[in-house]
Amino acid sequence: MLSGKHVTVRYGDFAAVNDLSFHLEPGQWLMLAGPNGAGKSTLIEAIARGVPYAGAIEWAGRDIRTLKPAQLARNIGVLSQKNAVGYAYTVEEVVGLGRYAYQSGFLSGKDDAGKARIERALELTGLTELRKASMLTLSGGETQRAFLAQVFAQDPQVLILDEPANHLDINYQQHIFSLIQAWLKEPGRAVLSVVHDLSLARRYGTHALLMHRGKCVSQGPVRDVLTPDHLQQVYGMDVYAWMRDMLSQWQ
Repeated sequence: MLSGKHVTVRYGDFAAVNDLSFHLEPGQWLMLAGPNGAGKSTLIEAIARGVPYAGAIEWAGRDIRTLKPAQLARNIGVLSQKNAVGYAYTVEEVVGLGRYAYQSGFLSGKDDAGKARIERALELTGLTELRKASMLTLSGGETQRAFLAQVFAQDPQVLILDEPANHLDINYQQHIFSLIQAWLKEPGRAVLSVVHDLSLARRYGTHALLMHRGKCVSQGPVRDVLTPDHLQQVYGMDVYAWMRDMLSQWQ
């Protein structure tokens, strides 16, 4: 569905993403993992066409640079970490922006499936009661859920998520990840997400891509990638021992 071939993103002489290739197939949840500065969010920005890059990123065999924005939006939905709001739109209006790619023409409001998609997105993210609230009055977690609802309303085939649990309380972290897992069960869908919490990556990911200094250290089924040796290589510590020690606090 989505693949990258020798993707490189440079800022001057610095390669934030360095000759990285990846692939995403239907039914997969690919977790991008690695320490801060590994290039995970930069790769997301490249997929979203937010930064120039060398190499190729393809959707269903087509270079995404050849696709019109509406074509791309109907197939790939992106939730970034940078969702600052400087306008007094309501939650419902922001979620409705996810349907822009489905409007039939310039200034056209026709979107027969849109209303139902918006209603379902509000319901799934627990925002029905806040639908008329101004975005300027929301907490960080509520804002994150509103933009996730916008992506759900967009109804793409692939979700690209940069830290989807960012700013969320633990109950909403569980809720959102379970929702994404359920969304993924529909045929012809896939998810690619950046995660810092390796426990979430192990719990929900089917596959993982472990990055370090812009490069791919390992890629494949999540348990084959997030091994003690691989994690020691990129984090410089015994991650498994740390996780076991943290778990022991609850026993």
